Amino acid sequence: MKISSNFDSGNIEVVAISEGGQIDLRIPKDTKADFSQWFHFRLSGAKGQACKISILNAGETSYPEGWKDYNICASYDREHWFRVPTTFVEGMLACELTPEHNSMFFAYFEPFSYSQHLAMVQSAQDSTLCQVEVIGETVEGRDIDMLVIGEPAPGKQKIWMVARQHPGESMAEWFVMGFLEKMLEETDSVSRKILEQACVYVIPNMNIDGSIAGNLRANTVGANLNREWENPSLERSPEVFHALAQMDAIGVDLLLDVHGDEALPYNFVAGSEGIPSYDSYLEGLENKFKASWMATCPDFQDVHKYELDAPGTANMTVCSNQIGERFHCLSYTIEMPFKDNAEMPDTRYGWSADRSIELGKSVVYPVLAVLGDIEPQT
Repeated sequence: MKISSNFDSGNIEVVAISEGGQIDLRIPKDTKADFSQWFHFRLSGAKGQACKISILNAGETSYPEGWKDYNICASYDREHWFRVPTTFVEGMLACELTPEHNSMFFAYFEPFSYSQHLAMVQSAQDSTLCQVEVIGETVEGRDIDMLVIGEPAPGKQKIWMVARQHPGESMAEWFVMGFLEKMLEETDSVSRKILEQACVYVIPNMNIDGSIAGNLRANTVGANLNREWENPSLERSPEVFHALAQMDAIGVDLLLDVHGDEALPYNFVAGSEGIPSYDSYLEGLENKFKASWMATCPDFQDVHKYELDAPGTANMTVCSNQIGERFHCLSYTIEMPFKDNAEMPDTRYGWSADRSIELGKSVVYPVLAVLGDIEPQT
């Protein structure tokens, strides 16, 4: 038997492989950072053999509460992923199984590779509605892609979506895939109505280097991009620097920053109620957005979520807070679970790539619902 992780988003450390199928592993820290949680590895040579895979340091990772009621994702072909029954006892995450084939992959969540990213971007530009722009380079010199959907024009609102600031939150890019499919469907009445009133700007993966490296939250110089928005730099956080420069040049009327949450088994949003300029106008937009999404998508709810920031206490280094204040606009962080949606559980797949795609499609309804209430930027 062999464990390997020398591939796109691979991340694991082998402690020991013993007779009898015992496999002991550890999750390494992010590149030049103290975060750890993401894993992705391949088990080969174990067909028909009973195996017990144990991640010994799970209780020492960044979000140990994320392992409660969590089941590991697995696949034989890297296309169809399912959940393996998993336990978390005394700080150790473990699963037992007998592989049906000689090669089997395991991951914290269904990966979204750089190759898939490039394919999605190239496919999007096949639509007459979409243009691809390279707005800068990552720390390691990779292109930062921005998709422009619709025709920019005076008076049109500017809708932004950014995703995967935290590279291990791969459900965020699956969400973007669904959103793009919906927005680029030329016969879809909701998308057509949105594009009559707005132009849409999408950065599908803010942290490409960290995604390839198999990091949870950091890029490859150790920066947590979602804490860089107050003062980004070309040296430490060029991904944010270039995105913010585009937003300043174009303007922002609505921002959706797409993430995943390790602990909470729900889909929810986090608003900007703690920013200095928060007022009844922003509160009204937030409430209308949430009410519309709940009315059109049973996978979304507004009961289980983060505690609200007290007035004036928002962390301004966070994307949604910085943009909400900078442009006095509706600015939401969208969170999806690594585990399952506890209100609509699926024992075989949990929360999955397919469900993330469908949630991404559904967000067009609340977007359309609030467009008519957004005040022109001055």
